[in-house]
Amino acid sequence: MKFLLDQDIYALTARFLADLGHDVVTAAAIGCSQASDLELLDIAQEQERIFITRDRDFGSLVFVQEIRVGVIYLRLQPTTLTAVHQELENILASYSEDQLHTAFVVVEPGRYRFRRLP
Repeated sequence: MKFLLDQDIYALTARFLADLGHDVVTAAAIGCSQASDLELLDIAQEQERIFITRDRDFGSLVFVQEIRVGVIYLRLQPTTLTAVHQELENILASYSEDQLHTAFVVVEPGRYRFRRLP
């Protein structure tokens, strides 16, 4: 799968996903560390990447402004990095890349919520 990681995603998570064999790009690596939220979603859409963030503002962008980009929102504390990785692994095993491209997934401790985009 192809992912674009927001500035607030830890390098360990980027490495974790890459070690699983995924195509991972960070906002900083492509010179977008100062990009707006809308710009990041546009880039994810153009590059056909699933966007991963810890920023809750993306829910309103995706649902209110109807920007059709798959987003995985990590709603976990940084101290639970192992839990973050475990939930990500569960999600990636449960859903195809096509399904994730058309969904907003909220990851919380011990569970996640999968919601299809309108």
